[in-house]
Amino acid sequence: MPGDRTLRLQHGNRIEALCVLGTCISADVYGAAPAGAVSFSVKHTEGVSMEVTCQSPVEIVSAPGSGTRWPLNKGTVLRFSMSRASTEVNDNKVTVSFYAEGGQPINQAGVFLTGIGISLDVDADRDGIVEKNSPNKASWTWGPEGHGAILLVSCDKENPFAVASDRDDERVFSKEDLLDMSRMVLRTEGPQRLPRGYEIILYIPVSEADKVGVFYVQNPFFGQRYVPVLGRRKLFHTVQYTGGAAELDFFVEGLRFPDDTFPGLVSIHVSLLETLAEGIPHAPIFTDTVVFRVAPWIMTPNTLAPVNVFVCSMKDNYLFIKEIKNLVNKAGCELKVCFGYINRGDRWMQDEIEFGYTHAPHKSFPVVLDSPRDGGLERFPIKDLLGPDFGYVSREPLFEAITSLDSFGNLEVSPPVTVAGKEYPLGRILIGSSFPTSAGRRMTRVVRDFLCAQQVQAPVELYSDWLAVGHVDEFVTFVPTSDKKRFRMLMASPAACYKLFREKQKEGQGEATMFKGYSGTDTKRVTINKVLSNNILMQQNQYVQRCIDWNRDVLKKELGLMEEDIIDLPALFKLDKQGKAVPYFPNMVTMIVLAKDLGIPKPFGPMLRGECCLERQTRSLLEPLGLRCRFLEDVSSYHGRLGEVRCGTNVQRQPFAFKWWHVTP
Repeated sequence: MPGDRTLRLQHGNRIEALCVLGTCISADVYGAAPAGAVSFSVKHTEGVSMEVTCQSPVEIVSAPGSGTRWPLNKGTVLRFSMSRASTEVNDNKVTVSFYAEGGQPINQAGVFLTGIGISLDVDADRDGIVEKNSPNKASWTWGPEGHGAILLVSCDKENPFAVASDRDDERVFSKEDLLDMSRMVLRTEGPQRLPRGYEIILYIPVSEADKVGVFYVQNPFFGQRYVPVLGRRKLFHTVQYTGGAAELDFFVEGLRFPDDTFPGLVSIHVSLLETLAEGIPHAPIFTDTVVFRVAPWIMTPNTLAPVNVFVCSMKDNYLFIKEIKNLVNKAGCELKVCFGYINRGDRWMQDEIEFGYTHAPHKSFPVVLDSPRDGGLERFPIKDLLGPDFGYVSREPLFEAITSLDSFGNLEVSPPVTVAGKEYPLGRILIGSSFPTSAGRRMTRVVRDFLCAQQVQAPVELYSDWLAVGHVDEFVTFVPTSDKKRFRMLMASPAACYKLFREKQKEGQGEATMFKGYSGTDTKRVTINKVLSNNILMQQNQYVQRCIDWNRDVLKKELGLMEEDIIDLPALFKLDKQGKAVPYFPNMVTMIVLAKDLGIPKPFGPMLRGECCLERQTRSLLEPLGLRCRFLEDVSSYHGRLGEVRCGTNVQRQPFAFKWWHVTP
């Protein structure tokens, strides 16, 4: 801990000094000696510890009446410290006596000492308790054996009348607001007043003023006031020293999540300042430091339990909402309907927001990440979600153009995985992008940088620009299972569809008709034989399969998956005029996952003996895993507009039980 310092002794004088417990004061004895002095002795009061250090070995002698005597050699230094706080100013002293060759005393030099304890403390071991003077409070390490305090971003809104989130408001109106913050305690011990010329200040570096805020509770028993003492507009705060043994409670909030210019670490310092004379500026003689890491924003995969399902109410999706409500009731969660006056004709709930959460040892709450797409749902997360213990964060590019890949159907996260011995206990984020060698569409840099900066769900970029909409959820998703693996990855597969259709053709079912009851505009009679004889469609799907296989190889490598961890669901695509792929029939991979209950787009595949063979195949793949398949008709409300069930819904899920600070990035 910084704070060790040097005093200049003067023979014939006694000086005064403040000694912080746990630090040492050094004095050059040789330089303070009067002419003719050849040795010295030291006396001190009971509360002082002392040692003499010399550059070379010396012979120490004892003299009657003067105790231990040390020879005066160049470089001889006296080091002393205090082990207990003073009850009065100058109640301890150190006296150095100098002696001539024959042992005659020549002169003395002395120091009057006032001992004071100062400790800035946080919950460095992450157990919810602010321990005293932890040796680990000034550093931060990851992992189960790691240490360091944690800070939540105050991105929720406790005050219903506030315009923005708590981090944009320096006022605190209630104790509930303080519950989001991390407690920091300044412990002091010493005389009833500080000696003249000393003061204690709390401060933050100017580079962190926009990242952390500190509040102090005034009058804790009579009409409490929550006063901002550090933050955007104030870099330092002079602490009121109260004397005796005291604890001053401060409450610390994060103002920014980690991003590309902010690694997430913030430091707060307390310093004891001293002035040597009137008109001379103060200088620090002791500093104590604590370090916090701002808790990251964490995504939740399909394998976590659903809490709320969100869907937009439109003129054409009344029946769809009815089906979703039945599914949600079976899954044991709640349906939240966003009505027209909020959604303003925007039905793509998945694309506007991504649900996640933030977590510290003392608290956890959900946080919604707002997409930069800003359609009709632009105000929904702020108006309907932001509130007490429900946070909001967004990232908007300043100069980049927004594309379809910036919608959050293009943002997915895997369940926990282990890759080549490295664990990802919170899974890995998946982002759709352009092919590495092309100049196609990519998710905007500011969002990608934000996701990478959270560190705990190391993102993987996939190739999704081959799709017209360009979202990863069009070809990959995850479902929970109860076996050892705990999940399966589902992938859209034209190859699986062609294989199934050829099997049915061999069985004599080639004239089985697709799209029965389909409400789309394509009313031509389509059979298995017609699909298999359409060479252009086959070539287009061979291309699509290659794009999917490229992603399959990346996912197997980056998520540590084997072939048996992947299930191929039948799918077909066709290319539009720009050469981008769109689903030929409703894409079953783009489903909603509610624990064991799956809401799957109804594919309207070939009907065999009164049953859709695509639905039958999907059930045979998923139901043995304990999953329940429910096929939802979404053609008129979503599929016809190049979306599916998942695109029109969104799921808030329970957070991980795992503590993110146990991750080793």
